[in-house]
Amino acid sequence: MRILLVEDDPMIGDAIQGALTDASYATDWVQNGTSAFSALDTHHYDLVLLDLGLPGLDGLDVLARIRARNNPVPLLVITARDSLEDRVRGLDGGADDYLLKPFAMAELLARMRAVLRRKGGSAVPVLGNGIVSLDLVCKQASTESNNAIALSSREFALLQALLIRPGAILSRSELEDRLYGWGNEVESNAIEFLIHALRRKLGSHVIKNVRGMGWMVSKNV
Repeated sequence: MRILLVEDDPMIGDAIQGALTDASYATDWVQNGTSAFSALDTHHYDLVLLDLGLPGLDGLDVLARIRARNNPVPLLVITARDSLEDRVRGLDGGADDYLLKPFAMAELLARMRAVLRRKGGSAVPVLGNGIVSLDLVCKQASTESNNAIALSSREFALLQALLIRPGAILSRSELEDRLYGWGNEVESNAIEFLIHALRRKLGSHVIKNVRGMGWMVSKNV
């Protein structure tokens, strides 16, 4: 899952990016609104973390422009602005949640999961299709024959990308876009290697190859 972090404070940005990487999120970090728009124009993001106190273009204006483009990307405001007016403007302006600094990373990750669940129409932090399920908190997979299957961070991210849209075919480039942030070196066979590892752990039937197009998991059964 790929996250866009828009934060101008180097210390806060570095800490958040590190925590997100540890939590198996691919994270691109920009420090102003103009760079945020450029990133959103060229990459698919599953969620945006947006600071409001940005240089140049204010974060609320960035939010307004994102929504004016009819971009439905889930968006969580992270800011030190604690006034009722700012919170109301942020939420009414299209933010999915509003988190005040300073915050614990555990709370940020929990709020991110909650936003993503709401967008995906799920009430619980588990993705599944009746064949395989993925616990987003414990980062473990389960099948009918095996519970609590440990996954590497990349395996978890790839399975999550597929289970978010069961029945949809994701190409190699689409999966790479969701798993790897800027500066990450991607080997030519990385996706195939991860899928092979997941099939070995979960069963060969869980992830289907659609020749010449990509991979998918079946719709809910």
